[in-house]
Amino acid sequence: MAVHDWSKVVAGNFHDFHQAWIAAIRFALNDGLLPNGFYAMAEQVAKGPIPDLLALQSRQDETIGEAWDFSTSSGILTLADRQPKVRYVETADEDIYALRADQVAIRHKNGDRIVAYIEIVSSGNKNSEGSLDKLIEKLSEALDRRCHLMVIDLHHPQTHDPRGVHAAFWEFEQGTAHGVTEDQPFGVSSYRASDVPVAYFEPVGIGQMLPDMPLFLTEQHYIELSLEQTYLTAWRGTGAPWRQFMEAPAK
Repeated sequence: MAVHDWSKVVAGNFHDFHQAWIAAIRFALNDGLLPNGFYAMAEQVAKGPIPDLLALQSRQDETIGEAWDFSTSSGILTLADRQPKVRYVETADEDIYALRADQVAIRHKNGDRIVAYIEIVSSGNKNSEGSLDKLIEKLSEALDRRCHLMVIDLHHPQTHDPRGVHAAFWEFEQGTAHGVTEDQPFGVSSYRASDVPVAYFEPVGIGQMLPDMPLFLTEQHYIELSLEQTYLTAWRGTGAPWRQFMEAPAK
């Protein structure tokens, strides 16, 4: 399966696919990809242009001395053993994050802790400067709260993000970043939250397969999420007339 050009259809079609993709990712994570004690839920957003989020949560609380045990989880990878395989790795400026480190504390509710978010960008996040600013501010706040992130952007760059959402976000944080190109107008990115956050970015072109991306659970532990497989699962549930239209060769 190859990435489609979603600009060929109205926003409602992508919204329908978006919901199915969230469900496919949630199923993959809860069907054995996540280690014991972790689970994924699709978060509901009551209002505003913010799309649904996928929140990875843990029943364990590190702040009271209960460390996560990944010894029985075969799918857990560590940075010491294997670095994520992405084209671009960008490290934050230590001084900037040292200033931010004490500003926001992680809060726990009923023993659950949100450790990561997966966000699928919608066209509404990019159709105005205000909408894009809200998305970037939300991502920045999550990173400051030590929430790891994955952001999936399958929409063409607009006036307000000429090099894609990753570049807009990381430039807001750091002032420099790799971005999408004319040949590869989409991008997927993962962010490891720490005093010195790290971004893992992979540009993607129309017709190309989506990569496996690192999804961090701690500063040193991550899993690899198959975006291609979950995309395919969601695509199979798309209405046949729209699949045929999207897959028709250009005239």
